[in-house]
Amino acid sequence: MRVSSRAPPCRSEAPTPLSPTWAALMITSTCILYVMKRWKIISFTVGEPYAASDGASLVPIGTLLHTLPLSLAYLLYMLASMESVRGVNVPMYATLRRTTVVFTMIVEYLLTGQKYSSSVVGSVALIVFGAFVAGARDLSFNAYGYSIVFIANFTTAIYLATIARVGKSSGLNSFGLMWCNGLVCGPTLFFWTYMRGDLELAMNFPYLYSPGFQAVMLLSCIMAFFLNYCIFLNTTLNSAVTQTICGNLKDLFTVGFGWLVFGGLPFDLLNVIGQGLGFVGSGLYAYCKLKGR
Repeated sequence: MRVSSRAPPCRSEAPTPLSPTWAALMITSTCILYVMKRWKIISFTVGEPYAASDGASLVPIGTLLHTLPLSLAYLLYMLASMESVRGVNVPMYATLRRTTVVFTMIVEYLLTGQKYSSSVVGSVALIVFGAFVAGARDLSFNAYGYSIVFIANFTTAIYLATIARVGKSSGLNSFGLMWCNGLVCGPTLFFWTYMRGDLELAMNFPYLYSPGFQAVMLLSCIMAFFLNYCIFLNTTLNSAVTQTICGNLKDLFTVGFGWLVFGGLPFDLLNVIGQGLGFVGSGLYAYCKLKGR
């Protein structure tokens, strides 16, 4: 279950465009939150009853300013993630991205002084070791590509740690954090795509007004909204490290599902062993969390 390293790295010479899809996602997310807030389906603050939620009262300016670090962290995470996929091949990208959990533990320690037990550190080490075993046959070193992926890991760690920290200090729940993030990032991304010319490219897309394309695009934005909500909720209720490991755990199911449905990938024992080690490490971490270690 691997992609041969003989394939060239997925890197292009043209600069990576900042896709208007990101702006569309943020705008769609903000619209969904606004409608749900107006209809008193949700609230934006912790402990506020939904039925008592005033649709005209959203988030104070002071609270919005308090969440600016979250918006900045999201923008950095998004830019670094988009650039990181260009420098290395897909297997090595997946391998290096799994080291994000190490960066997350470091950032949490620097921001909050969070320390972890030896069993948790051991489970994380097992996950990282399994990632490198899975990508052992695809080690094609590229200094620029590796550097960008590690920068993306670092910005991801900052983003998740900021969610956890701002979520505890702002009094906002997951919906409130997403609302503030969308208010800042949506217009910023829209303006940036306009300045780079990506918006004009999107408007000239031949299938832009096709009902099928619009339906798929809308469903993609809605699914991304629920995905972001799960990320915010899991990070605020648990921790940034837990969210990172959950992201690693889903890779096993993604690879297995893709192999069963699409096929065409050669069997590789090292890849299977590496995926298995990552799964065991994730399960060990979950066990340690349930036991309160």
